[in-house]
Amino acid sequence: MQYQPKKRILVAPLNWGLGHATRCIPLIRALLTNNFEVVIASDGIALKLLQKEFPKLESIELPSYNISYAKNGQFFKLKMLQNSPKLIQAIKAEKKATKTIIKDYRIDGILSDNRLGVHSKLIPCVFMTHQLKVLSGNTTWLSTKMHQKIIKRFDECWVPDTIGLDNLSGKLGHTDVFDIPIKYIGPLSRFKKTDCKIKYDLMVLLSGPEPQRTLLQDLLLKELNTYKRKVLFVKGIVDGEQKPSIKDHITSYNFMTSEALEHAINESDIVLSRSGYTTVMDLAKLEKKAFFIPTPGQFEQEYLAERLTKLGYVPSCKQKEFKIEMLNSIEGFSGIKTTNYNTNYKKLFRLFKGK
Repeated sequence: MQYQPKKRILVAPLNWGLGHATRCIPLIRALLTNNFEVVIASDGIALKLLQKEFPKLESIELPSYNISYAKNGQFFKLKMLQNSPKLIQAIKAEKKATKTIIKDYRIDGILSDNRLGVHSKLIPCVFMTHQLKVLSGNTTWLSTKMHQKIIKRFDECWVPDTIGLDNLSGKLGHTDVFDIPIKYIGPLSRFKKTDCKIKYDLMVLLSGPEPQRTLLQDLLLKELNTYKRKVLFVKGIVDGEQKPSIKDHITSYNFMTSEALEHAINESDIVLSRSGYTTVMDLAKLEKKAFFIPTPGQFEQEYLAERLTKLGYVPSCKQKEFKIEMLNSIEGFSGIKTTNYNTNYKKLFRLFKGK
């Protein structure tokens, strides 16, 4: 039998909090299991996290989008408009870098998680997103049209959700109008549910772009002064070492690797976090009860929190309204539900095998 060299796939998640990077972890594992080689490309904390998870894989730093949130959620859209020239320049730089990477690293296929410029007409390219509809208030039609125009440059679009009524993304990930193949690949999570003794009454799980991550951190630490139960506080800051800091009833970590975080969530009774889609998928997999505080002004997170609250799964509130007593309302909610979905990775990766 003639030796077939392994196909090399470039996996490139957006650096926007940690969610895009963490949901790529199960896909990277699956690619490696299915006899592909993986090269990682990102920037900032997303790249740092994946380098810690996969220290033996080649990794490349891409041009940064350098997008920051407004301190006041009301100005979120305005801030995004102000950032748009920077974003356009970053995408141009990303396209240029991608051409070089394909040549220098002998790339055979691309999996881009919301990185708009990581694309080539020369090799099979996949765009992964849970947002076929991009919410932006009264400009939703425009932001959706612009996003879909970019996605149509790719060969396939993978949506990490199911197509049925028990889906997690709601109207974000389900639309009737689309011109390229959409594949619903099931919810993605790097975690597994295990039955273990509860060690923490509350786990705070932070992530997301600045300055909103720090603003929520400061608010919660102030509120937790009167909460005398045992708390695990994961700040979502990726740094050199995973070291704990203990003060009174609160144990804090800047970050946790996947294995440690999986264990910690399983050991926690309830979780307090943003309502980012990756967090939603993780908590559904681990069947954890939670409380959501969406990032102010981020329409997607506000929609997910409101939808899951209406469905009776998870209580939520606006950041400026949060009080620690609100955690008591979790008892009246069921927790996020999802069906077990087994992704056929061999079939999914056929695009990268070529004809």
